[in-house]
Amino acid sequence: MKKIIKVPTSLIDGPALQSSLQLDGCTVIEQCIHSMEAKGTMYLEEHLLLFVLEGTNKLTYGKQTYQVQKNEMILLKKATSVHYEKTGNPDNDNIYDSLMFSLKDDMIKSFLATTELEMPKLKAEGEIKAAVYPMNECMVAFAYSLKPYFYEDSEVHPGQLRLKMMEMLYDVAICSRNMFYQILQLHQPVRTDVRQVVEQNYASPVSLEELAYLSGRSLSSFKRDFQQIYNVSPATWIREKRLKKAREMLESTPMSVSDICYSLGFENVSHFSRIFKEYHGQAPTSFREVN
Repeated sequence: MKKIIKVPTSLIDGPALQSSLQLDGCTVIEQCIHSMEAKGTMYLEEHLLLFVLEGTNKLTYGKQTYQVQKNEMILLKKATSVHYEKTGNPDNDNIYDSLMFSLKDDMIKSFLATTELEMPKLKAEGEIKAAVYPMNECMVAFAYSLKPYFYEDSEVHPGQLRLKMMEMLYDVAICSRNMFYQILQLHQPVRTDVRQVVEQNYASPVSLEELAYLSGRSLSSFKRDFQQIYNVSPATWIREKRLKKAREMLESTPMSVSDICYSLGFENVSHFSRIFKEYHGQAPTSFREVN
């Protein structure tokens, strides 16, 4: 298992095969792979809108699994870890082709502030869950209209890309009403149960600010509600849960210490080893040798 890929940071900064376009409100990443299969885990630093143009991408996070096929799309919340399995189309040279749009909150806010589309009223409860939706002809045409931006030698101006992103959000809102609801809820997160949020996400590289966002609360409100429920600070609770999970993974999986460290959200192996020994009485390497 490899270290979790942080999207978009790892794909922009690392030695990647895909190309990217960057704007202050989003990052657009093109992935065109000639391979039967590629798999791994990515942590979403921003909201991710995925268009699959060729092949299939199987996405799993939590207990949910989504199969995104040719000319289909899905919108995923930031601060989540997603396992992916990309499969090329065997009838087309094993090509997997997609566009990923990393959407910052400011971009969504700007779109919602300027659009004349009728805004549906959001319910206090009943969050629209992620789902796979078909891309209509306009959305497919839009996706391919971006292709020259990745390959032309001429400079792409921020104003051009900003207009294209607004066009894309318009197309999404018109193509899928449910995805439009999702966009609105990304801008104004629905208040959800603290227990559900932390139990589903503690083993991911997620910060307290991001957990608060996922719960639809401010950081101070999240900390207060968490303390009332668990009678301990969220930082202490999360660290102990991750260390217990690390021991379980050392006992039941062949994963290396470094892989376990990164998969549970610890950024530094030496720090992880030190606090593991403090909590369990043995270093993780020694624990595995004994057990």
